[in-house]
Amino acid sequence: MIEFIIGSSLAAAAGLNAWMPLFLLGLADRLLPAFALPAGWSWLSSDVALWVLGALLMLEIVADKIPALDSVNDIIQSVIRPAAGGIAFGAGAGSQTVAMDDPGSFFADGTWVPVVVGVAIALAVHILKASARLAANATTGGIAAPVLSTVEDGASFALAAAAIVVPVLAGILLLGLVIGAVLLLRRLARRRRRSRDAAIEGPVQT
Repeated sequence: MIEFIIGSSLAAAAGLNAWMPLFLLGLADRLLPAFALPAGWSWLSSDVALWVLGALLMLEIVADKIPALDSVNDIIQSVIRPAAGGIAFGAGAGSQTVAMDDPGSFFADGTWVPVVVGVAIALAVHILKASARLAANATTGGIAAPVLSTVEDGASFALAAAAIVVPVLAGILLLGLVIGAVLLLRRLARRRRRSRDAAIEGPVQT
């Protein structure tokens, strides 16, 4: 159960920011004595991987805060975030123990299942995030993009860090993220309905 919570939290974090959980997993493997990535995912803590992940993380943080560019970024990330979620789930949950250079054994042993679950979770979170961002941008003219992006980055960091250090807290944060996202979407939907109704009633009254 705890492995599922860890993997789900990391995958959800990837759905918000593809590189945040991967970068934190690599750092944790390098810096925390009590934390060790499974052998098949140890490449995440290599010097090259950390530099690349760090650069991509900074790029996404900046791009996601610029109105219009954030929507383009979400389209590009539609493939990247689910893939990152699969890696994060597999690495964080510790289920992957077969080296990645042996794909036949990887699928034969069924250890690909956590990766698929991670892809699904990250994709669901990404779709929710992108939908909420589009609605918020349409309502505020893009003004909300930097604020929402900062909140999303903070949530991604909190989920990933908690999954690595305090998995139970990560489960609570994940539940809170789901509830908050649903409430936000409902609020934005009500606002759109009011705006549409006002636009329809306006010409009738005149």
